[in-house]
Amino acid sequence: MTWTEATFGRITLALTALGFALLLALGVAFVWLVQETRSYAAAVVATQQIRVAATDLLGVLQDAETGQRGYLLTRDPAYLAPFTDAESRYDEALRDLASQVTADGGRVGPQRELRIQVEAKMAEMRETVRLAQAGDQDAALAMVRGGRGKALMDEIRLLLNGVEERTLARQAGRSQSLQRTGGLLTWSAIAGLMVIGLVTLGTLRIARSYTRDLGAAQAALQRANASLEQRVQERTGSLMAANEEIQRFAYIVSHDLRAPLVNVMGFTQELETAIGTVREVVQRAESEAPQLVTQEVRDAVQEDIPEAIGFIRSSTNRMDRLIGAILALFREGRRRLTPEPVALQGLLEGISGSLQHQLDHAGAELRLQPPFPTLQTDRLAIEQILGNLLDNATKYLQPGRPGRILVRARREAGMHAIDVVDNGRGIATRDHARVFELFRRSGPQDQKGEGIGLAHTRALARRMGGDIRLASRLGEGSVFTLLLPDALPAPDPASNPNGAPQLEDQPA
Repeated sequence: MTWTEATFGRITLALTALGFALLLALGVAFVWLVQETRSYAAAVVATQQIRVAATDLLGVLQDAETGQRGYLLTRDPAYLAPFTDAESRYDEALRDLASQVTADGGRVGPQRELRIQVEAKMAEMRETVRLAQAGDQDAALAMVRGGRGKALMDEIRLLLNGVEERTLARQAGRSQSLQRTGGLLTWSAIAGLMVIGLVTLGTLRIARSYTRDLGAAQAALQRANASLEQRVQERTGSLMAANEEIQRFAYIVSHDLRAPLVNVMGFTQELETAIGTVREVVQRAESEAPQLVTQEVRDAVQEDIPEAIGFIRSSTNRMDRLIGAILALFREGRRRLTPEPVALQGLLEGISGSLQHQLDHAGAELRLQPPFPTLQTDRLAIEQILGNLLDNATKYLQPGRPGRILVRARREAGMHAIDVVDNGRGIATRDHARVFELFRRSGPQDQKGEGIGLAHTRALARRMGGDIRLASRLGEGSVFTLLLPDALPAPDPASNPNGAPQLEDQPA
């Protein structure tokens, strides 16, 4: 059987869980057995206490009987001392015996019968002593010879023997139950240990089989990697060459677009000059021969053609800005990032100073919240990123509300997080991803821009080993978070590692 990691994990987990469950069951069983043993030991002690209590009660009655008979035979009051002492003790002895029997689970009925017999015996002995003390010795002796006292004593002994026998019977039942339970648990423990042993052997066997399959798989992987590495290098080279070609193509297309665009702009200028000449001719014709100038000619010269030229000029200017932005983005993407120590505090103070005029004009406040780290990164790239974020925060403030912009730094997941927080117009949730796309913008288009800034800053941040994240609510403000590592990562293939010739911008 060929083992997969998931199958091996499931079977090993199941066997481990089974072994743990068996150990837990054995542990619970042994704890229960200890509790049962303690209960049995307590029961043995209770049995002994019942027997001691029964013996004490019988001894009290025998002491009373000895004192009674000694006094009746001798008339000596000294013999009444054991009787008097027994009279003060028998009730406590009865209560002690009853409580011991009840606690051990004995019946209440025999205890009541025993009290009745003991009370009767004590009453019989009191009566004989009273008769003797009254001088009626013969009546007292006759009462003793009548045998009632002996019968009561025999009945008391019989009841006490019954108490002991029932107590011993209960103890014997407990002993047998404990022995059966102990035997059952012993065999259960033996069986459980055998099962645990089998589980252990099975786990070891599965682990050995899995290890053998894993070793074979690793050997096969090493053999595959021996040829795969060469293929990866070949494909990497192909991808790098293709990426270089794509960049060359993008540069050439955007660069060569300028040639016809400059021609269009130049001819537009000439057309605008020519229409001025035509306008002068039309004005002269209106003054000299008005019948030759129709309303259509007048509208075309004064409104339609100038308006069309304005549209052409506006579109060509926009296209020129877009081409320039693409070329700048291309050149920046090919620039090799150079790491150097950059203190963000000083960098941010410089950017803040350059934006102070815009901030004053907007009635806004930019606050830096130290401390800020010093990074080993590319100064120009991070200055462009933070400058763009702060410029956007300044441009897109909410009209009618005092602008507040805050910059702070913190650690997040092993990276430096620089937050640019503003209370501006905010960005709708549906546009959070869109604003990072090339030439895409969000909200009212009342500010200059081509929709390249955020796309460029995110591309730069990712080249620097970081990223940019946005959290914003429309009408409440935005938080742009720049994530950067402590140091710039190794140069990437986009930095022209193969020494391919750089394309320079040529005049159109």
